[in-house]
Amino acid sequence: MSREQPSVGDLLPHLETSDLQQLDQIRGLINEQLSTERGSMLLNGLVDYYLETNSTQALHILCSVREPHDKHLLDKMNECMTKQACRLPTLTLLGHVIRRQPSWIHKIARYPLLLSLLKCLKTDTDVVVLITGVLVLITLLPMIPQAGKQHLWEYFDIFGRLASWNLKNPGHVSEVYLIHLHASVYSLFHRLYGMYPCNFVSYLRSHYSMKENMETFEEVVKPMLEHVRIHPELVTGTKDHELDPTRWKKYEIHDIVIECAKVSLDPKEASCEEGYATMPENFYPQVHVRPQECTSSPYMDLHSSYGQSDLLLRSYRNQTALRKGSQTPYSRSTPTEHHKGHSRIPSPDPQSKCGLVGQTPLNP
Repeated sequence: MSREQPSVGDLLPHLETSDLQQLDQIRGLINEQLSTERGSMLLNGLVDYYLETNSTQALHILCSVREPHDKHLLDKMNECMTKQACRLPTLTLLGHVIRRQPSWIHKIARYPLLLSLLKCLKTDTDVVVLITGVLVLITLLPMIPQAGKQHLWEYFDIFGRLASWNLKNPGHVSEVYLIHLHASVYSLFHRLYGMYPCNFVSYLRSHYSMKENMETFEEVVKPMLEHVRIHPELVTGTKDHELDPTRWKKYEIHDIVIECAKVSLDPKEASCEEGYATMPENFYPQVHVRPQECTSSPYMDLHSSYGQSDLLLRSYRNQTALRKGSQTPYSRSTPTEHHKGHSRIPSPDPQSKCGLVGQTPLNP
């Protein structure tokens, strides 16, 4: 390659320069190449560079990708999802991208990446991956409501698996991580109940009528049901109507989120009905994991459009303490270390409610 046309490998390390003028030039060169190049080499190089370095500058460029590179980005992230070591940072990248709500994000429903996300949530055993993946899914669902027709029962299976996780605890994860997972599952419950109430209630009735699932229902799902109103669609709607693609044509993404919030009895969610609020980016608590794995996740604040109910979390913590005959895990001032060397996750902030996680763009 000529000196006037530097390679991708030559350009990317310069994104970390402290010289703002040079940084603008490098970003300009990369964006120019992206606008003229139809292939995937540069985009793939950017993704690899981000996964290796957690580069904020590379992240900003990736979050601004336009067609036709959306295909390359989705395909590359799908490739990375198949590798255990790359899964968490890839989910983090996906979370940042969908929070920007690019015009092409609805296409993800037709790409293998969505299937990889669902497979991860149905099979992975790393609790941080699961928490991040659930919150990605929660944010994504209002952007692809028509996908429910093909994937609805997979969504329900994910809810069922993770709802029972806290009781079974197959990975013997520390209590603080289980509480974060519980809050994420609570948000997923609200999303599924808000968008597909007839089908979801039918699933709950079928799944939790089985004897082996009754404990999960009593200790996990029943308290969630106590925090929602009767959905109007349970009276006037049908399971088939919920999955009719024409049902969603009149809704924008924020309309779906607000409609979901309207059936919540969580007092912190009530203000969402008048219009959803967005907390500043630097307000979010962040999870820190191994540097080679992940940059700060946009989701580990557990600050989804439904947030976590302080009442529900308190109820869950009390139930856990009663079962174990111990103090609640949040009476400790320092969270427990995660298994496999992950660092600490801060306790959920009861004040961080009602923001719309999928609506907060990254600052350029």
